[in-house]
Amino acid sequence: MRSTHDHGTTDGTTDDTTDSTVDADDVMDATRVTPRDRRRLTAVAAGVTAALALGGLSTVSAHGADAADSARSATGARPTAETTPIGFGAGTTGGGNATATTVTSLAAFTSAVTGDKAKVVKVSGLISLTGQVDIGSNTTVLGVGSGSGFTGGGLRLKQATNVIVRNLTISKPRKPSDGITVQKSTKVWIDHNTFSADRDHDKDYYDGLLDINHGSDDITVSWNKFADHFKGSLVGHSDNNASEDTGHLKVTYHHNWFSDVYSRIPSLRFGTGHFYDNYVQGAETGVHSRMGAQTLVENNVFRDTEVAVTTSRDSDVDGYAVLRGNDLGGAATEISRTGSFTTPPYAYTAEPASSVVATVTAQAGVGKL
Repeated sequence: MRSTHDHGTTDGTTDDTTDSTVDADDVMDATRVTPRDRRRLTAVAAGVTAALALGGLSTVSAHGADAADSARSATGARPTAETTPIGFGAGTTGGGNATATTVTSLAAFTSAVTGDKAKVVKVSGLISLTGQVDIGSNTTVLGVGSGSGFTGGGLRLKQATNVIVRNLTISKPRKPSDGITVQKSTKVWIDHNTFSADRDHDKDYYDGLLDINHGSDDITVSWNKFADHFKGSLVGHSDNNASEDTGHLKVTYHHNWFSDVYSRIPSLRFGTGHFYDNYVQGAETGVHSRMGAQTLVENNVFRDTEVAVTTSRDSDVDGYAVLRGNDLGGAATEISRTGSFTTPPYAYTAEPASSVVATVTAQAGVGKL
């Protein structure tokens, strides 16, 4: 089955022009996807059938987990904001205990985040920008309160390491700028931010909210809210970048809230993704594993979503997925290849899907630290 909406996106290099050929239907009008009632009726019917057919897969995956997995999946209390990242980004310290600098202008911010010296930069107020600001290594960027951040563009981590971005509002990143781009970077924690745009424009008017590419590695994306956008989070920008991406692009997404984001939740090529305890609401397609990517999709909740997980769209090579403990809410799944990634190489606790909506809606996004 070929999709019409999940091709590569521009990331500031020429590599994206070599991505998969765009289907003719990709020129759809934005109004086609805004009122989704007719599609939802079809999707619910298909989703119920698919969920029943694939129920055995999730059950086998869960029952096949080892004792450590079972212990991690049990929880006695709802989690709260972490002081250090959980997942592939564990060990990221950012600026550590460096004396914080508070900035209120674009010029001051750009100067403060330059270079690789340990630094903590607090952003106070909403700053308009065009394009992206490069963030140096060993940096913590922290929004002040619940209304501080950037609009019109975003941040770029290029050949950086050990970076933390927390508590920022990042909105309406005009193409070709993503809200955050992580490029050739390692050890990154993106936590408790709110990313948004609008669905009033064509799907290519804005770029991605959070894109991770060019062999980046060891990243945790936690407790963020992604809202009102077409292209959520792309991991691996091109089908033709295997030489750089294979063995890298290891990303954990947990306790994020995707509200009315059309697709790429996330879209993952080549890498290894752990997607657990997230709430996906109002999507066309959610998790998309492609080009041999290995994805573990665990204890998530999907609502008003047509296809929760797919491994068989857009790319010439399918991906792999393992599903366990999810509440699909009637969404369909398209699992052409069952994955081998079942035990992440780190300690974590996945709360059951039954409590995910309450936990995530109460605690994800800015102002919740």
